[in-house]
Amino acid sequence: MRFVHIADMHFDAPFVVLNSRTNLGEIRRMEQRKALKKVINYIKENNIKYLFIAGDLYENEHIRKTTIEYINNLFKEIPNTKIFISPGNHDPYLNNSFYNTFAWTKNVIIFSPNMQIYEGEEVDVYGFAFTDFYCKGMKISEIKIKNKNKLNILLLHGTIDGSIENVQYNPMKKSELKQLGFDYIALGHIHKLDYNSEENQRIVYPGSTISLGFDELGQHGMIVGNIEKEKVELEFIPIDNKELKEISVDITEISDKEALIEQLNNLQLEENCLYKIILIGKRKFEINIYDLYKMNLNTNIVKIKDNTKPDINVEALSKENNLKGLFVKEILQEIEKGEIDKSTLENVLEIGLDILEK
Repeated sequence: MRFVHIADMHFDAPFVVLNSRTNLGEIRRMEQRKALKKVINYIKENNIKYLFIAGDLYENEHIRKTTIEYINNLFKEIPNTKIFISPGNHDPYLNNSFYNTFAWTKNVIIFSPNMQIYEGEEVDVYGFAFTDFYCKGMKISEIKIKNKNKLNILLLHGTIDGSIENVQYNPMKKSELKQLGFDYIALGHIHKLDYNSEENQRIVYPGSTISLGFDELGQHGMIVGNIEKEKVELEFIPIDNKELKEISVDITEISDKEALIEQLNNLQLEENCLYKIILIGKRKFEINIYDLYKMNLNTNIVKIKDNTKPDINVEALSKENNLKGLFVKEILQEIEKGEIDKSTLENVLEIGLDILEK
């Protein structure tokens, strides 16, 4: 049995983290559509009979009906493919949600509250829906397979092996999931890919289909699988048009913002990547991130973070006959005493000088 497994597309997400530069959020929302189109085209071209969507297909707070219509029209293009959706914490099965009020095409099966079973000729699919934006956990041990002679799939959204007491997104233990005896467990919620094609792995997170922020670096896409009773073959296929990457740039030797922009524009950046630049080192000038965005900056650089420290000539400052000089002398004396951690005092020195400058 061949299938495609995706999760966490988060259609119509605001992309706040990526909105540092003009209309990038809107661009990424368009790329969400392109990503699902790629998934559907792959299914058509390879005659895939099952598509498993493990929750957070869309953002309940932001989703537009036009986007739901776009998704549904794509689903109509694969009428011979059964599409199973297990709503998650961002797209819970609510009375007024599109899962409950929209007329989905007939090949879409949306799991509603409580564990449900779709019984097919060759496979039974078990699923469960979030009914709120939080779920403290279902009783995993109570799930029982009806027919062990068929292939059995479990489709769930939630967190495995976290702190069970503190996690409110359907916390589960991998050991309990393994004991259930399913041939494949399609999970969603964790945006990082978690699978190993060499280990006959049966409990899988495909990760988010496209990167939603710079806490989701690397490639994103879908899992394509082929299951038999004694064998699971999995392949990860990248889908996202743009990979997110981080680069640290030391600006210690840079004298002004114009030179900084020149340095950034000379970086060897890949065309199909979006970059977060982390500025490090000692700065000789004040940095205003939003001023940098307004300058002629490479469009592949979408976010800049300033982790620099001021380039302070402590000895020269200590000789100044003013409040700043007096402050520096006091801090240096404390450092010499060694009674307080040196790094703490150095931080106090930086903060204090920054305040005095203003």
